[in-house]
Amino acid sequence: MMTQYIQKGNYETTELDGEFIILNTDKFTITKLNDVGGYCWSKLSEAQTADTLTKNLVEKFSAHGNETQVKKDMEEFLENLLQCGLIQYAD
Repeated sequence: MMTQYIQKGNYETTELDGEFIILNTDKFTITKLNDVGGYCWSKLSEAQTADTLTKNLVEKFSAHGNETQVKKDMEEFLENLLQCGLIQYAD
């Protein structure tokens, strides 16, 4: 089974001029994401795998032909969110 990820808490998220700002009130941190990262963040309100997020991104942003790089970037993005404490492994 593939690893699934989900948002760790109900963090306040604000969108300003195509940037998403996530306030982690548990750790008192602010994380800024671009529009692509914000799109992925919104998808993580439900359990997702790197593959499902990659597929959604390729469809939404017409990134056909470079799925290997998109998946690699997605795995790095998810790892960063894990390190920030914003997502966790879904059961």
